[in-house]
Formats: sequence, C-alpha cells, structure tokens
Amino acid sequence: MTAPDETPGPGAPKKAARTAKAPAKKRAAAKKATPRKAAAKKAATPAAAGAAGKAAKSPRRAATSAARTAPTTSATTSAAARRAPEHVHDVVIVGAGPSGASCAYWLAEAGWDVAVVEKKEFPREKTCGDGLTPRAVRQLADMDLERALAGSHRYGGLRAFGFGRSIDMQWPEHPNFPNYGYTITRHDLDGLVAGHAESAGATLLQGTEVTEPVIDEAATPSGPLPTLVGVTVKEKGSTNSRTIKARYVVVADGSNSRIGRMLGTSRRRELPMGMALRGYYRSDRHDDPFIESHLDIRDAEGDVVPGYGWIFPMGDGRVNVGVGLLSTDQRWKGLNTSHLMDAFVDFVPASWGIRPETSLGPATGGKLPMGLSVGPRAGGNVLITGDASGAINPFNGEGIAYGYETGRLAAAALGHALTGEGERALTDYDRELTAAYGPYFKVARAFVHLISNPEAMRLCVGLGMRSELLMTQLLRIMANLMRPDAAGPAELGFRAMELVSRLLPDNDGLESPAA
Repeated sequence: MTAPDETPGPGAPKKAARTAKAPAKKRAAAKKATPRKAAAKKAATPAAAGAAGKAAKSPRRAATSAARTAPTTSATTSAAARRAPEHVHDVVIVGAGPSGASCAYWLAEAGWDVAVVEKKEFPREKTCGDGLTPRAVRQLADMDLERALAGSHRYGGLRAFGFGRSIDMQWPEHPNFPNYGYTITRHDLDGLVAGHAESAGATLLQGTEVTEPVIDEAATPSGPLPTLVGVTVKEKGSTNSRTIKARYVVVADGSNSRIGRMLGTSRRRELPMGMALRGYYRSDRHDDPFIESHLDIRDAEGDVVPGYGWIFPMGDGRVNVGVGLLSTDQRWKGLNTSHLMDAFVDFVPASWGIRPETSLGPATGGKLPMGLSVGPRAGGNVLITGDASGAINPFNGEGIAYGYETGRLAAAALGHALTGEGERALTDYDRELTAAYGPYFKVARAFVHLISNPEAMRLCVGLGMRSELLMTQLLRIMANLMRPDAAGPAELGFRAMELVSRLLPDNDGLESPAA
C-alpha cells in the first residue's frame, strides 16, 4: 500500500515557517492554555491516519509545514468584533464533535482565526459506544489531552465472543499508538475537546444553530461544492439570524449532515451503512479490563445477522451495551434494532447482570455512513470531515479516531490554503483522504460483504475463534493497528486481502458521488 500514516498538524513545524509569527499576545495566551514544550514537535509528526497503520508521512504537507503561524486577523481582536457582521474569520466550522473540535484546535493552536458553531450546549448527550481505541488515544495525546482522561476507565484490550468460545486479546504493541484505550461518555469527551480548542484560541459558539450556508453568487464555480461567503446562524431562544463570514468553511455536523446535504453531498447507497443502538446498565463488572465484542449476534428467531454486539465497561458503575447492524444483508430493512437489542441482552453472559431491571433508560441509536461513502468532500472553499464524510471504519464501526484524524488533515490543508495555495490545497485534502483510507476501507467493505453470508460468517468466525493467533492478528487489521516497521502475519494477511480486493468491481468506491 502507498498510504500515509501521520496526519500533519496545522502548526507543523513552527521553526520552518517563513511567514510572520502569530502576535505575541496570542502566543502568550496559547502557552497559558496548554503546555507547549513539545508542541512544535508534536505538530510535525502527529498521529497516524494512514490505512493499515503505516506510519505518518503525509506527502508534501509534512515537509512544507502544514499550517503556518501567519493568521490574517489580529489575535487581539475582541470577541465582540469577531461577532460583528463585517468580521471575516479565516475558517468557520459547522459542528464541534470530534472532527470539528480537532480541526478547530489545530487551526487555533497555529494562530488562525477560527469559529466553531455548535447547535447544542456542552455537556450534551451523544449516542455512541463510548470506546476510545489506541488510535483515538494517540490523537488526544497529541492535543495534550490524555492527562484529562485520568479519571476515565482505562482498558487493555478486547474480549471476543463467537459460537460458544471467547478469547481475551491485549491491544498490540505499536510504534505509533499506545497499547491501551479508555471508555468515556461523549457527554464528557466532546465538551472537553471543544473547550480545549477554545482555550487554544478558537471562538466556540454553543447553543447556536447553522440554519443555512451563504453561497457566494459572485464566485466562479470551481469543483463539486459551492464557494461560500459564510453561514447563517441562529442562537438558541432567539428569533433573529445573523451571518458569520469566513474565507473557508468546514462541515463537521455528523452522520446526518444537514448542511452537507444542502451543499450537495450524498451517500453512495451501494456501500455499507451501519445502524447502531446502545443503552446503559448497572453492572458489578463496570471496571472490567476488557471491552467485549460478540461476533454472532442473533435475531429473535435465533438466526445470525451481519453485525456485532458490545459491552463496554465505563468504570463508574455502568456498562455501555449495544448492537451494530450492517446494511449488506438483504434482511437489513426488515430487522427491528430494538428487538435485536432485546435479543442480545437476553443472550449475553449472566455475570454482567444485564437485564431490564438494571437498565438505566431506553436505548438510543442512529445510522452510520461508512468507508468514506459520502461526498463530494472538497470543493469551492468547503471541506467535509468526520462522520459527515462517512469516515467510519466498516470493520468495527469506529468513528471517533477517524473524526479526530480527518479534522486534523482538514486543518493541515486549510493551513496551506490560507498561506497561498488556495483551493488546490483543498483538492489535496480529498486526495490524502483517499490515499490514507482508500485501500483499507475497500478491504473492510469486502470483508463485511463476505460475512453478510450466514454460512461464510459461521465459517470465518467459527474457525477464527479456534485460534488465538489468528484472532489477535485479525484484531490488528480490524482496529487499523498494523505496524509500519514489520511484516508479520497481520501485515502480510492484509496485503493479500488488499490484492484480492483490487479485483472487486466497486472501482475503489471512494470517488465523490454526484450531487
């Protein structure tokens, strides 16, 4: 594969920047906000975003310093001035979830004038499995946030169940990622990262809804997305709208992405879609050292369905319990996820104590576009990131790490755009997404199609659960934690899977769909 593995940070490396530094007041504020001793080094070699865990050298961007420290707006501009109708931000970001907050942090840390518009107010609930894999932990560590996770539950690996067998697997050793993860609710996590971006200098507008994009009618059309003047917003409880202007716009408003659809994005319907449902339960095993995945979930009739069930210990008396279902099976439309959840709760080991009387409330869920199935992802002066671009791993439904990574890639591209490269840098962002994730996501799509066949599922999982070696190598592949410095069974196996996937007729599956 020829995929990059490190996402360039927009502050990379500051000593190489040839443009003016951020104003002294801004730099002083940034130093107060977060420890900066190793900031330049971290920004130069940040976390891996590449497929198959190949370590991070983003082509050209890492060498040329992804986002320089040359903001176009004085850091001394007051908050009131930033809200004034005539003020033009460097970047406005729609949504303060993982990708939006990550993008905002890296831009603000590099000195750019960035505004983030979030419809809800933090802390707020968000349906999620609440698990941070080593990929996600690496991104949070690079943002100087891992210390803030100290009170969260730290776990060491994955326990897989399937066809009457179970295997405990530690997260693998890796040169770029830790060998542990955390569980933390999005209620706590998202506000933490968004607040960190604000401390770095971003303007965070909570309780403010983007009602529509403002198209620049005078701009010459370029690319599949329009050029925007900014966005129209309405604050909670207000009947008045106002416009926030910006040179560039990032759409990071989640899997449903209302603003993305207004601009012309759509999902390739032939590619996998996930649907997940989760609820919280009281459990004496709330601090178990493994998260748990059940690979043979069944419907009410006892038939195996394509997907998986999970139990994630939260360390606070609760466990997060859920089911994920894939659209690759013809029964997709006929399955009731609530019934599937009920069947899973009845099926899990009794030692978890998961039953109706330990439930802490009704389950909630949503749809998950996967494998970069949404596009266009770049055009005009707009970038689409995170779940809004379908950047969810089809192997395991993981979206948080890819949200952080794509937000960081977007910040790097915007840094180049703001320092003279313009729209060409945005086109490069789309190319880098495809290079970083394309081969890996194609293999993942082929895999989920394979296991959608009940007999193939029974064969693959049944055989796999008889071999701890095979399952530990499969864990590396499914969590995208293959090593860049070794060619072990997982790396060789993935390479073989990739070669086979090239023969499949979905033509890579990553071209941006027509509007």
